Amino acid sequence: MPNITGHTELVGLMAYPIRHSQSPMTHNLAYDKNGDDVIQLAFEVDNSTLESAVESIRALKMLGSNISMPNKTVVHKYLDDVDEAAKLCGAINTVVNERDENGAVTGHLKGYNTDGMGYWQAIKEEGIDFKGMKMVLIGTGGAATAIAVRGALDGIGQLDIFNIKDKSYSRGEEIVDIINKNTGCKAEMHDLADLALLKEKMQAADIFCDATGVGMHPLEDLSNIPDTSYFRKDLIVTDTVYAPRETVMMKQAKEAGCERVYNGMGMMLFQALIAIELYTGKKTPVDYMKEKLGI
Repeated sequence: MPNITGHTELVGLMAYPIRHSQSPMTHNLAYDKNGDDVIQLAFEVDNSTLESAVESIRALKMLGSNISMPNKTVVHKYLDDVDEAAKLCGAINTVVNERDENGAVTGHLKGYNTDGMGYWQAIKEEGIDFKGMKMVLIGTGGAATAIAVRGALDGIGQLDIFNIKDKSYSRGEEIVDIINKNTGCKAEMHDLADLALLKEKMQAADIFCDATGVGMHPLEDLSNIPDTSYFRKDLIVTDTVYAPRETVMMKQAKEAGCERVYNGMGMMLFQALIAIELYTGKKTPVDYMKEKLGI
């Protein structure tokens, strides 16, 4: 772990609740490996204290802060600039205190969403060129939205989003509209209850992602996919859940003969490494981080 000095620079993690997060461990392993005099600390911040917490990034000359729930969709109000993908998906998970030509922080804060970047970087690391691919995505939450928008911006050809008809379904319709108007990807929104359509779309897809909480506690015994017949052997299957490391859905895919099945550990790792590079300008050795985190 880093040796704290009078020159140590601070990166925050602002969310509520947050004490369970693995982010400080991941970040501090990377800063130590890279020889950076930087440390990340977690702060319990909700919407009621977010404005003053963001102002502290400027006041304390912090490098920035990671942002998690419930702050992702409101933090933009207190920033100076927002990255295109973060603006389109309406959520920010990384705030960077931008530097001047001498490397000093300026107090000019820019928001990014590295969740989507992290998901697609993990796919690239597996040697997969996803440009032009057809994707089926389940979910309309923060992770799903970031994956959808970043994928559309980076070249996914067709995107079919499925979700239950709950209060978040309309958010999915909004994202589909944003993607169709702002990218070259063709996107459609569907009811997850239409299992025949889900099966048809999965059979025609190149890549599938479940970006819901189904598969993690307390839903670890459940899957959004009824049975193994929904999977083609050459379908790339991904889950954003990383605890447990293998969800029921992933087990179904493997039973169906799918060889490329991935959990959410890659997304978790790369969204952090991308944020770290935004803060410090340094790339972190991926193999070292995978070894340390048991990925």
